[in-house]
Amino acid sequence: MVLNYAADRERDVFRATNGQALVWGKKPEYIVAEYSIVDRKTGQETKKTSLLLASGFWGMARHFQYFFELTAAWSWCLLSNPLVNGLLPLFYAAFLTYLLIDRANRDSKKCHLKYGKHYEEYCRLVPYKIIPGVY
Repeated sequence: MVLNYAADRERDVFRATNGQALVWGKKPEYIVAEYSIVDRKTGQETKKTSLLLASGFWGMARHFQYFFELTAAWSWCLLSNPLVNGLLPLFYAAFLTYLLIDRANRDSKKCHLKYGKHYEEYCRLVPYKIIPGVY
């Protein structure tokens, strides 16, 4: 739980300082991603930017905080000793795994639409979605 909080905080501090905060003691690597929003009432298009962090936890995987959540869930469920107590206690961890993988995939599609080539560059820098070297 502490690592999950640390990963979220790392990104929050990075964005609050507009990319000027050190990440793991180093200057962070990131992408400045431009995107447009359209006002539904006026039809006026406005250009905006976001910073996509590719250092620290966020340089290991695009949703590395999910790894911490899944590790906690599977640990708790496996402590219930499913070999003796049946598979029902594993339902929570299995459901959460499905939910977070699906969420990571939906987020990736949404970001591809929003950021376009900037997100493709980000995916080249951070190729894994949840587990570094695996997925």
